[in-house]
Amino acid sequence: MTTTVDRLPPLTGARRRLGEALFLRVAGPDGHRHRARIHDTPGPRWFEPDTAITRVHGDASMFVGGIRALLMQTLHPVAMRAVAEHSGYRGDMWGRLARTSRFLAVTTFGTAADAEQAVGAVRAIHDRVTGIGPDGSPYRASDPRLLLWVHVAEIDSFLLAHQVYGERPLDQAGRDEYVAQTAEIAARLGVVDPPTTEAELRAMLADFRPELRGSADAREAVRYLLLKPPLPLVARAPYAVLTSAAIGLMPLWTRSHLRLPWLPVAERTVVRGLGGGAVAAIRWAMRPGP
Repeated sequence: MTTTVDRLPPLTGARRRLGEALFLRVAGPDGHRHRARIHDTPGPRWFEPDTAITRVHGDASMFVGGIRALLMQTLHPVAMRAVAEHSGYRGDMWGRLARTSRFLAVTTFGTAADAEQAVGAVRAIHDRVTGIGPDGSPYRASDPRLLLWVHVAEIDSFLLAHQVYGERPLDQAGRDEYVAQTAEIAARLGVVDPPTTEAELRAMLADFRPELRGSADAREAVRYLLLKPPLPLVARAPYAVLTSAAIGLMPLWTRSHLRLPWLPVAERTVVRGLGGGAVAAIRWAMRPGP
């Protein structure tokens, strides 16, 4: 039986197939249903179209930013212990990715009612996640300090990846707007005094530095993320390009903690070029066609 894609010109058909595969991998098997609800449901939104947060979260550079965010977040020993004990990153890596991407999509593009519901669901999960940290002290995922670290590691990664690989990098006013808009979501999740400017973001990242290190849990998670992704062989090479691009955006001091390579010349030339090509290809594949 001939399908619509089969009747398209070869290049357009290839783009559709690649875009569909990427979308379902990131959004999950029910991604189309969620996308329709997020974008087509009428009602007020938290953020207007073409503001900083919609530009950043809607760009293909998020593929690099998301990997970089995961690498950064492993550096907090307590946050990493919570992930190791309660996350499905080994057995359900793609399910966790789909849930995270859906939360970002709903809070950025969805109706205010759906965004509030998504935030409430995440807060309920955080309230149930407790355990004992590496130093023997109890931890709670709802601890504002842990929530702040997860938040600043994410938005720093998303913003940096957008500035390097995004289609329309932000000027200073746009970067401040992005940090301020993400702070609105963070506050609703329970973060106390999230940064609202890029300068405040940089200061908070520096403030966390004494708490960060590469634990055994962190290095195991990084090995899994980089070397053992649950992907078919044909996808391993493109994934390696994206992970290399993400590593290239990691601060120098993190490399020894997580046992990541540091190849400054290659990262500025070969890796940056390959990363830009991979992000451009993803953008091309996932952009709506005729």
